[in-house]
Amino acid sequence: MDFIQVPLTVFLVFVAPLWLILAYRSKRQSNQGLSKKDKDKLQTLISRTEQLQDRVISLEQILDEESPKWRDR
Repeated sequence: MDFIQVPLTVFLVFVAPLWLILAYRSKRQSNQGLSKKDKDKLQTLISRTEQLQDRVISLEQILDEESPKWRDR
């Protein structure tokens, strides 16, 4: 019985509390949402996407003028 009691005691005294603390800390951090750095990067990506959409629209207009049947290909 002693060979089970010692590891179980070590687990309950050291490992289990540390495990719980780390689990709840990571859960709290994930619930906080995006960090400032992530929000800035997301805003940059949104801006870049809008620029690319504008370029695609411009290119489609040019193609419509120069080669009206390009969409049929």
